[in-house]
Amino acid sequence: MERISVSSSNIATVGYDQKSSTLEIAFHSGGVYQYHGVPQDIYTGFIGAASHGSYFHDHIRSVYPYKKVG
Repeated sequence: MERISVSSSNIATVGYDQKSSTLEIAFHSGGVYQYHGVPQDIYTGFIGAASHGSYFHDHIRSVYPYKKVG
């Protein structure tokens, strides 16, 4: 999955696969996680958020199932 860089103190890159509704996040700490069942509008809001970290914590982290992939 192709990821784009974001300006965040915790998040390095973000990718999204629309067909599978999978959001992939690489953290500066080195972990890469895939969040499943994430709607397109949540991804769009995440990319456009003033604070990617806050949006992640408020709308993604405890909402969608995930697995560590890297």
